[in-house]
Amino acid sequence: MLQIQTEKDYQAVVEEFSDMIYRTAYQNLMNAADAEDVVQDVFIRLLGHRKKGFTDREHLKAWLLRVTINRCRDYRRFVLRRKETELPEFLETHIQADTGRLSEEIEGLPVEDRTIVYLHYYEGYSIKEIAKIMRKNSNTVSSKLTRARKKLKAMLEEA
Repeated sequence: MLQIQTEKDYQAVVEEFSDMIYRTAYQNLMNAADAEDVVQDVFIRLLGHRKKGFTDREHLKAWLLRVTINRCRDYRRFVLRRKETELPEFLETHIQADTGRLSEEIEGLPVEDRTIVYLHYYEGYSIKEIAKIMRKNSNTVSSKLTRARKKLKAMLEEA
């Protein structure tokens, strides 16, 4: 049983998983500031959940990804309801990951497809693990991944 009892334990978790959570949130929201907000929300939720403990590191990682995806979904719902204008593009910070053409094409995919592609190729999860994290059927995840690959291939061949 993995428990996060001390500040040192909590800090170690933050250092180990904050980049992964940020990348997942950014892939979902496509906005650096919103992704940073989600990262903070996820770690605040971890503070409330830490007494329950986790079976192991993989359980903790899966829990963090699940909470991140849910917070992104909540955040998108909130943004749709608020009537503010977005910041100009030049004010947004850019993700420091690869900025090649593939990344641009991935950004063009629907949110759920982007999440599946990201978890599979960038985080190394299997289809079965992604299905569990996203609470979807394995066949659904597999179909979405196949369709996303086809879309990406078509987009890349157009150029």
